[in-house]
Formats: sequence, structure tokens, C-alpha cells
Amino acid sequence: MESPKYLILRLSAVGDVIRTLPAVQVLKERNPSSTITWMVEEPSQAFLKSQKEIDEVILFPRRRWTKGLKSLKGMWGTIREMVKFIIDLRRQRFDIVFDFHGILKSGLLSFLSGSHKRIGFDRRSSKEWNFLFSNVKVKLPEKRISRFQRNLALLEGIGVKAKAFEYRLHIPPEDQEYVESFFKNVSPDLQRPLIAIHPGTSPKALFKRWMPDQYAQLADRFVRELDASVLFTWGGEELEWVKRIQGEMKEPSLLGPETESLTQLGEVYRHCDLYVGGDTGPMHIASLMGIPAVVIYGPTDPIENEPFGNHRKVRKEVGCNPCHKYSCKELICIKAISADDVFKATQEVLCQIH
Repeated sequence: MESPKYLILRLSAVGDVIRTLPAVQVLKERNPSSTITWMVEEPSQAFLKSQKEIDEVILFPRRRWTKGLKSLKGMWGTIREMVKFIIDLRRQRFDIVFDFHGILKSGLLSFLSGSHKRIGFDRRSSKEWNFLFSNVKVKLPEKRISRFQRNLALLEGIGVKAKAFEYRLHIPPEDQEYVESFFKNVSPDLQRPLIAIHPGTSPKALFKRWMPDQYAQLADRFVRELDASVLFTWGGEELEWVKRIQGEMKEPSLLGPETESLTQLGEVYRHCDLYVGGDTGPMHIASLMGIPAVVIYGPTDPIENEPFGNHRKVRKEVGCNPCHKYSCKELICIKAISADDVFKATQEVLCQIH
């Protein structure tokens, strides 16, 4: 096909949407005349619209539909909207659908698109009977691989094998200007290296947060022993957590600007030399800006969730990790990691890049 129309299905979880972008870039580079449409839920909509590989973003309004179907007053209006959504989707006549999500709702949307070529993962690598809706099924290797590698593997459904390559998020000019103004207003004589620390997580992932006193000790050592500047990044409800860490420090540190988008956060990381933090979305943003990362892993899988580029993993095997016990109060795996462990990993990365 000279100018194929691709539909990308990766609907939710901002971190997973981020990790699908390199695969989409490969698609666009292999066929620059292609049209790439991405269906996604609201949290990632604005972010995807800012990425140059993507020609169109379709909002899948799951939350609104779910609310409407639960209401007798809104049910029929919601059903009519859903029918119109599917009709409009089929009218686009997509040549190929890539289902990176691999669950029931993405499988249904793939099938309802009317596309004759629907690429998804096989039975072992998908959930909720998703494999029934694809007619090209990609088998993943038996060994554990990262989500980045998993997404790139789906391209083999059209015979594309992606070799090692670099990826950079596209940052809109207005976001570049916003972050540039922040750095102009802070001390012009920032010591290098400038190390970004992101100690927070979403409220749903508190089990992944390393201890604040350990972050404070680590940041102090960066300043004293590496002659580094430390910049704390944050978002949403993480500000108080960051201020608590800064309050426990003995050395000065910088509080990063409030960022209203993932691209603004990415631009902040572009000004830094290194990222240090947990297994979070910001870690993946930093890696896609080409910033080396030192990642602190507690309960999450360090292979499945590894960043895209140069990185060091800091993790202690305690017998029960990785796990999905999100309500765990013991947190043995994360408490076992010391500031010295993370400091040594940081030194290794800095020696490598300088």
C-alpha cells in the first residue's frame, strides 16, 4: 500500500501510551505517506495530539459512556452516541488496525472498525479473549521483555523488524519557551551535572514510593560528593511529598516548575543530565528525551517496566517481588534499597556518559 491508513489502539494508562510511541514512529518512518490515527482515552488525548507522527487522535469516551449507561435518563442517548461512533469509525476505512492494548474492549473496537487486517497478540500474550478479534496474531518470545520491545514486536505482523534506534518526544515551541523561562529565572550558574529527581507516584501507586529520608540523604550526597545540582520534579498531589524531602535535606535543591503537560515535563528533563526516581510515567518521559535514568524498583517487574535507553536498575530481591500486591504495608522490597545503592548506580552512569 502506497498510503495506508493505520489505526492504533492503546486506550488508557498514560505510561503505556508513552511506551507505544517508538513503535508508532517506526511505522511512520517506514511509510512516511501513511496516515496514523490513534484511539485513546481522555488523559492522553492532548499529549498525543502534540506528537508529529500522529495525524489524528480519536477520543474513546469510556468514562462518559459508562456513566451514561448507568443512568436511565442518559442510557438511550449514550447508546445512540455509541452507534454513531462505530459508524463514523467504519467510514474511515482503515487498512490496518494495530491493537497494542490486548484486552476485550480494544479487541471489540478493532473488530468493529471493519478493517480487513487486524493485528494483535496471540492468546498467550493478550487478555480477556482479545485474540479472537484479530486475524493476524503475533507471538511474543518466551523470555520476559520490556513493554517497549513488546510494542515493537507487534509490527512484525506486517513484516517490520525494528533494530536499535533513538527516539525523542516532540516538544511544542510554547512548551520549550515555558521551560526555558524557568531555567533563565533560576541561578544562571547551576552546577553540572544537573540531576532530576522525581520521588512521587500517582495516588494509586503509593506502594512504589521510596522513603523520603532516603531521597533526602541521596540528594545531599549528590550535592556534596558530586558537586551536582538537584532539581525535583513533581505533578499534581506530589508537591507536598517533594517539599517534605527538601525539608529533610541539609543542602540546597531546586523545585522544578509546575508542568501542565507531559511535553513540558519532557522539556524540563531535556535540560538535565540524569534522571533518578521510581518506576513511573515521568521515568519513561525522561528516557524518551534521551536522558540516562537510574530507576528504583520495588514491587514492579524491572524487565517489563525498564526505560527505553541508557539506564541502571536499583533493586533488591527479597523473595516476594515482583508482585501486584498494591495494598502491601510491609514494603520490604522498597525499604531494602539504601541511599548508598542508588548513589553507586548514579556514579556508574555518570562515569559512562562523561
